[in-house]
Amino acid sequence: VQLIESGGGLVQAGDSLRLSCAASGGTFSGYALGWFRQAPGKEREFVAALSRSGVNTYYADSVKGRFTISRDNAKNMVYLQMNSLKFEDTAVYYCAAVVTSYSGNVYARTPTYDYWGQGTRVTVSS
Repeated sequence: VQLIESGGGLVQAGDSLRLSCAASGGTFSGYALGWFRQAPGKEREFVAALSRSGVNTYYADSVKGRFTISRDNAKNMVYLQMNSLKFEDTAVYYCAAVVTSYSGNVYARTPTYDYWGQGTRVTVSS
């Protein structure tokens, strides 16, 4: 499976941005999906995840209420809608996919995922 993120850019605090991740090479509907981010000098951290069915969503506390993860199985796409962006949201954002279905907390761990994209940079100016 190949994952390609897009939609990053430079925005001001308070703005919105939607990241997209296009998947190819696998059965997209059979994957749970996640978004992670990595700020300069920091470890990669969990942002959001979505179960294979699309029914269950999981968010880091830092983005809960501001970010929304969604998927379009017909288009093999996963999205991250980011509203009310803050300076501390500045990072490279990665999408990831995993075949195995887990319970919620497991999706927050980077080793859970089988496939990763190359990342898209989001910079939020204060």
